[in-house]
Amino acid sequence: MEPLRGDESTVGETSVVTRGCRVESGTPRTVLDTGTRPRCAWATGSESIAASGAAATVTASGASRFADVQAAATALFDRCDVPTDLPSVARPRLFGGFAFHEGDTESTDSPWDGFPGAAFFLPEVQVTRTDGGTWLTTTGTGPTAAADAERRLDEWADRLADVPASAPRGPPGVESRERTPSQATWRDQVGAALESVDDGNLQKVVLAQALRVRLREDLSVPDVLDRLAVTYPDCYRFLLSPEDGGTFFGATPERLVSLRGRTVRTEALAGSTGRGDTPAEDEWLAAELLDSEKDTHEHALVADAIRDQLEPFASSVRIGDRTVRRLATVQHLRTSITAELQRDEHVLSLVEALHPTPAVGGLPPDEALRTIRETEAFDRGWYAAPIGWVDAAGNGTFAVGIRSAVAKGRLATLFAGAGIVADSDPDREWDEVQLKYRPMLDELE
Repeated sequence: MEPLRGDESTVGETSVVTRGCRVESGTPRTVLDTGTRPRCAWATGSESIAASGAAATVTASGASRFADVQAAATALFDRCDVPTDLPSVARPRLFGGFAFHEGDTESTDSPWDGFPGAAFFLPEVQVTRTDGGTWLTTTGTGPTAAADAERRLDEWADRLADVPASAPRGPPGVESRERTPSQATWRDQVGAALESVDDGNLQKVVLAQALRVRLREDLSVPDVLDRLAVTYPDCYRFLLSPEDGGTFFGATPERLVSLRGRTVRTEALAGSTGRGDTPAEDEWLAAELLDSEKDTHEHALVADAIRDQLEPFASSVRIGDRTVRRLATVQHLRTSITAELQRDEHVLSLVEALHPTPAVGGLPPDEALRTIRETEAFDRGWYAAPIGWVDAAGNGTFAVGIRSAVAKGRLATLFAGAGIVADSDPDREWDEVQLKYRPMLDELE
């Protein structure tokens, strides 16, 4: 593990200073447009954040990557000088994510170059916009940490005031597509998984596909996020660009976990159908989904597993009613889950306990992960893995990196998957995956 990298200082020698102020003009988008890497965007509900430049970075790999990031993050925040009057929304956060698998599975043609097993960065510049206003936060490290943080604060306050809001450009257009696997191979893969289900080795496994597209123009991911904000305002919209490589982005409807104090919020999201062309057809499809034996069985597996994963930490776990979550192109079965912890916990302890949920992995977990590794002919990288942020209190929010793509220049690779359980039909599951490509594909075509 590389515990901390900031101004080429060691962990013990690095001082960290944060400064912040409220600004009356400017948007988070301005931070992304500088092109400075690493960079991150995170938006959900009324909160929108953009951050760039690394005051410090945390990277890790292997089975201990969650604990290693947690230890390094705690050590980093313990040394961070933050004004006491800076509101919680403007306080520094570490942004980043994890790979789906704990080991290195990259092929020679992987789009995931530059994405290690885990990577987080403490931004030099962070702009946070909420219903209550917009805040600028800057951080410096090393011997001149305070001066650097204050200089960045002045420079960026002026920059935000001077830069007008930009209108997003349209999609770049798709020139060609390459699917992995083919539909014939997919049928074979699902058939083999169903045999494991019938034999009792598996209850569920989520098999994914990759769609590689060549674009007619270079892709502006910030423009994609602006368009996704219109179509998917209630999803977690994210962008992560490491120091090198491509950019991972998406609009995921699935929260892995949020922690504030001792209150944990998560959800089960599994079982899918399309949207209707009319309100009446929409309602019919939703009712059919709620009555589907196959989909309700798949959903129950996920909800029960999440409850079981939380119970060792919790004094109570509350399971909400099963509902239908409607998105622009798809409808899902959704159950909200809330827990109260027995004692203080770090959000990354919960991330480790919950990843991967059966919604993106399967049951039993070890057998499902083995099946995924042996079946999928591409590297999942950070697809379907935890993406989010953590703060000095150990609070944070992580989403599941689905409805996503990784892009560089004029190449983008989209990912989507389907849960295979007893009674799954390979052709229906194929159609479901194509439906799940739409959020990203619609913004590229």
